[in-house]
Amino acid sequence: MSTTTSADTTAGLAAFDRTTSIWGPITLGLGLLISLAAALYAAFGSGTGITPVELITAVVAVLATFGVIAIIEPISYFPILGRSAMYQAFLIGNIANKLLPAAVVAQANLGERPGTRRAELIAGSAIIGAVLIHITTLILFVGVLGTWLVGMLPAPLIAAARGYILPAVFGAVVLQSVMAMRSRRTTIVAVIVAAVIVFVVVPLAPALTYYATALAVIITIAVSWFARTKTPPGETAPAARISEPTR
Repeated sequence: MSTTTSADTTAGLAAFDRTTSIWGPITLGLGLLISLAAALYAAFGSGTGITPVELITAVVAVLATFGVIAIIEPISYFPILGRSAMYQAFLIGNIANKLLPAAVVAQANLGERPGTRRAELIAGSAIIGAVLIHITTLILFVGVLGTWLVGMLPAPLIAAARGYILPAVFGAVVLQSVMAMRSRRTTIVAVIVAAVIVFVVVPLAPALTYYATALAVIITIAVSWFARTKTPPGETAPAARISEPTR
C-alpha cells in the first residue's frame, strides 16, 4: 500500500513539474509582453513626446542601478520558494514585502524547512492565500475606506508611519527566516556580513551603496559555505583512531 502511495506521489510531482515547466515561462512571457505594451503605449502612443533616445537613456540608467537585483533576487528567493512558487511570485510582484513573508510564515508554522518539495508546495499555497487576502483588502480597505481614512489622519502622523513601515516589514521577514532556517552559524554570518557592509564598507565607499545587498548576499553565501558543517546530518564525526603501543 505504501509503495503504491509513494509511486502515485512521485508521478503526481512529476506531472506537476512538467506543467510548471510549460505554463510558468508562458505566463511570465505574457506578463512581460503586456507590461511592455502598456509602457510603450504610454511613452509613444499617448502624446507625451518621449523620444527613443530618452527611453534608452532611462532604461540604461535603471539597469545600471537595479540590474544587479534582477540577478540577486532569484538566487536569494529560490531556496525558500522553489521553482513553481518562483513563477507565481515574479508574475505577481511585491515579493519581499508580501509573498516571501507569507511563504516563510507558512513554512515555519507547518514545521517545514525551506528547500524541500513540501516547502515548495506550501510556499505556492501561501502565495495564493496572500494574493487573495491582498486583493480583498485592497477592494475593501483601500478602495472603499482608504481615501476617507487618509483624509482624516493628520499629515505628521502619516509621515511618521511611513518611516516605520519598511523596517517593520523587513524585520518580520528576517525573524521568520531565522526561525524557519534554524541555522545558528548561517544567521551569525549573515548578521556580521550585513553589519560590516552597511556600517563599514558603504561609508568608506559610497559608490557601492546600490550594490550593498548583492555584496552581502554573495559574501554570506560564500562564508556560510566554507563555514558549514562537513559532517552530514545524522552522522557523527569518526573518532580518532588510537594505536596501541608496540612492545
